[in-house]
Amino acid sequence: MGTPTRKKPCLLLLLPTVVLVSSPAWSSAWGSPATFGPVFEDQPLGLLFPEESTEEQVTLVCRARASPPATYRWKMNGTEMKLEPGSRHQLVGGNLVISSPTKAQDAGVYQCLASNPVGTVVSREAVLRFGFLQEFSKEERDPVKTHEGWGVMLPCNPPAHYPGLSYRWLLNEFPNFIPTDGRHFVSQTTGNLYIARTNASDLGNYSCLATSHMDFSTKSVFSKFAQLNLAAEDPRLFAPSIKARFPSETYALVGQQVTLECFAFGNPVPKIKWRKVDGTLSPQWATEEPTLQIPSVSFEDEGTYECEAENSKGRDTVQGRIIVQAQPEWLKVISDTEADIGSNLRWGCAAAGKPRPMVHWLRNGEPLASQNRVEVLAGDLRFSKLSLDDSGMYQCVAENKHGTIYASAELAVQALAPDFRQNPVRRLIPAARGGEVTIPCQPRAAPKATVLWSKGTEILVNSSRVTVTPDGTLIIRNISRSDEGKYTCFAENFVGKANSTGVLSVRDATKITLAPSSADINLGDNLTLQCHASHDPTMDLTFTWTLDDFPIDFDKPGGHYRRASVKETVGDLTILNAQLRHGGKYTCMAQTVVDGASKEATVLVRGPPGPPGGVVVRDVGDTTVQLSWSRGFDHHSPIAKYTLQARTPPAGKWKQVRTNPANVEGNAETAQVLGLTPWMDYQFRVLASNILGTGEPSGPSSRIRTKEAAPSVAPSGLSGGGGAPGELIVNWTPVSREYQNGDGFGYLLSFRRQGSTGWQTARVPGADAQYFVYSNDSIRPYTPFEVKIRSYNRRGDGPSLTALVYSAEEEPRVAPTKVWAKGVSSSEMNVTWEPVNQDMNGILLGYEIRYWKAGDKEAAADRVRTAGLDTIARVTGLHPNTKYHVTVRAYNRAGTGPASPPANATTTKPPPQRPPGNISWTFSSSSLSIKWDPVVPLRNESVITGYKMLYQNDLHPTPTLHLTSKNWIEIPVPEDIGHALVQIRTTGPGGDGIPAEVHIVRNGGTSMMVENAAARPAPHSRPMLSHSTVMLLLLGYLEL
Repeated sequence: MGTPTRKKPCLLLLLPTVVLVSSPAWSSAWGSPATFGPVFEDQPLGLLFPEESTEEQVTLVCRARASPPATYRWKMNGTEMKLEPGSRHQLVGGNLVISSPTKAQDAGVYQCLASNPVGTVVSREAVLRFGFLQEFSKEERDPVKTHEGWGVMLPCNPPAHYPGLSYRWLLNEFPNFIPTDGRHFVSQTTGNLYIARTNASDLGNYSCLATSHMDFSTKSVFSKFAQLNLAAEDPRLFAPSIKARFPSETYALVGQQVTLECFAFGNPVPKIKWRKVDGTLSPQWATEEPTLQIPSVSFEDEGTYECEAENSKGRDTVQGRIIVQAQPEWLKVISDTEADIGSNLRWGCAAAGKPRPMVHWLRNGEPLASQNRVEVLAGDLRFSKLSLDDSGMYQCVAENKHGTIYASAELAVQALAPDFRQNPVRRLIPAARGGEVTIPCQPRAAPKATVLWSKGTEILVNSSRVTVTPDGTLIIRNISRSDEGKYTCFAENFVGKANSTGVLSVRDATKITLAPSSADINLGDNLTLQCHASHDPTMDLTFTWTLDDFPIDFDKPGGHYRRASVKETVGDLTILNAQLRHGGKYTCMAQTVVDGASKEATVLVRGPPGPPGGVVVRDVGDTTVQLSWSRGFDHHSPIAKYTLQARTPPAGKWKQVRTNPANVEGNAETAQVLGLTPWMDYQFRVLASNILGTGEPSGPSSRIRTKEAAPSVAPSGLSGGGGAPGELIVNWTPVSREYQNGDGFGYLLSFRRQGSTGWQTARVPGADAQYFVYSNDSIRPYTPFEVKIRSYNRRGDGPSLTALVYSAEEEPRVAPTKVWAKGVSSSEMNVTWEPVNQDMNGILLGYEIRYWKAGDKEAAADRVRTAGLDTIARVTGLHPNTKYHVTVRAYNRAGTGPASPPANATTTKPPPQRPPGNISWTFSSSSLSIKWDPVVPLRNESVITGYKMLYQNDLHPTPTLHLTSKNWIEIPVPEDIGHALVQIRTTGPGGDGIPAEVHIVRNGGTSMMVENAAARPAPHSRPMLSHSTVMLLLLGYLEL
């Protein structure tokens, strides 16, 4: 049997004596460059060559790695090609270059053969095809006529071509392409255009555009236009009729894209649905399009598919089967192998595919059949008593109708005299006294060598202490000092012989002097296991530890293990924060290069219990279930109790549930769960506890749904009101899923006028319902009704909730009286009125004031509403010096009532639009005196009754308001004031005027500053900017 290796040397046996000549293929054993057979690095690929291409040549690549370098040949359609100088076929490297290729001479199947002295390999097959697309017929196309509202098909009739085409259609002119929508469909199989239901927009001339896509070119051709004429519209509705049908059988290779087409005529335009009859259609392919596309088909996609076309008049279906096949694919391949001369060899390869691939063998590119010592049986190749002639390149070939694959390997048969240069016996062989030593003898030899051992001049034979194994290994047991000396291995085969010698040196044995002791600890404890050893002082000693025979990694980040000492003879192990997984059998091993000793100890880690297993739910009721489970690991501490938890999937949180018995003891394996909600999905889990804590939970149980029960909770939020006259509207909050308790959920309403005896009832189905409207023209506005609501399901009715609900309101019937209005500034007026008494039409919410300019129509009136029952309001945003008409109406939820008699008001003239000027000031020790020029109002401005001054200094950022009827003012100020900000403006019936702003700096004298409105700030005013903003806001809201 051969041993897998890579490109080893081989010797050719020429004479029955031991005279050998090295073959070039295997001379590397003696230091020459390695020799190996061809291995393909590039193989030819199939090519589609356009017949109209301007390219002048085609290249099929072939390149193999080999030593010596490979030579190349080519086959076409199984026949070796003659590649002569000057012909159209030339060999460039290993590539085949075809000049001026033509379909008649060059279309076919090509293979490359690469050879060197080791052997020959054959490449995969490459097919050279020639693509073409001819022009459409030049004959005019007949018009197509149909009734508007009917479906129609326009044939493409594409010209001769290879390979397949893609299709589009033009309407009237380029590039007005027909859209792909639910009404139009272009078959990519036939090129035909289908219109499910024609309409007037479809009139016109149609041309089919066919496009060929080849490896490095694209070509498109247009058909002649065909006219579509529509006769009078047929308004009838038609059931679907599928016109574009996919075949009853569609064959596809694994990984290919599969497209099924389905399109129907009908009125209305049918909708398309796809399904897999004998399986589930993947959601990503579920579509309402006329095509079902599977981008990369697999064996799981094989089956029967159905297309359904449906509209309001009916349906039509078509079915077809997708049959998935596959090219050959290797499951097992051969690999380069070296084998000894005279040995037996079995090679095997296996391939999958559909249909099942046939397998045959090639040797050096030629078919291999059973003969003499060679047996060929499908994927098995067997050699008996290998000879040097069996060396060469072998290929396993698997093929079915979809393709052929090749697996190549080199067989090197060797004949070698024994040679220790690669694996000599160790020169120095240390061994421990009382121990055992193994000395291998592994010369390279073919065939296998016979081995003898000697100590000094004494040939060793098997005894109670000495054994020579069949593979030549020497084993010496219970070693003593007398075993020291030279040991020689002699190896011989029919090609030659050799020997190799080593010296055995006996050392003191390694012993454990302090062994680890077994221990019992709790989760989280620390523990040190001791281990001391003695050893031969001339050798290094190392300690290793294993847990249950797996080595312990002391360098693992965040690990729990530490070495407790750095002394050479101490190998103590410390376990930090012990976890349950740290329990088990610990083995301490003290080792030198010649021997070792070991001792074991058991560590038991007690902790909370492990998760219970196998949670099963049975005896499901409406509010109870019976749970059972199996005990988990107690982790060496008895289980004291179990806790049961439940959740409502998929996202509910786990919560503890009530049980019977209330306390589930540690020896129990079943309990009843109480207090569940009827008709609710649940999952359950169980947790075990002992004296050391609560363990991990069990896995969740399968999902169950409790049985149904009548509702147990009344709907909430019962209220109502509003609506149109004669209506009673009742509102409530829908009952959430967890309180419905069963299917067929809805609401039962009972209602009656307050004080009456008979009840009326209504049933409102659906859990999401949240209101009910009762209409009756006899219902008076704002009539109180007693309303009761309860929920129901298939199991019965639930408890009720009662509330008083009023019927719809009507607008107030009475208008406010004694309306009075007066302008209070140039943009404001006050309005007052006498209140309206509450009537039986509804609840009065407030009043609506309507106002409009004299001369305008009331329809253009602006409106403001009070937010309560106040009888005074201020209207703002008015025009100055303007007369307004004002009415007031009461309003409720139904609308506004009648208008009051109108009142009139006129706004005042606007204040002067000029600020005070020529402002001057004088500081004294304790006061500030400021003067300015008086402002004289114009004829269209209101009179001035005085001036307002806002004062702010750097010590007190809150501004102070001062009033004066004169054009000067004196105010007290502290002596330490450095500067201040002052704003001065006029005031009067028309309101406040534009301010003048100045920054005042104390400088011991009298200063003057002439400021216009919006004067620029002084250089030192930056810290005061925010304060001036405060002043402006304050002025806007203060009234004097």
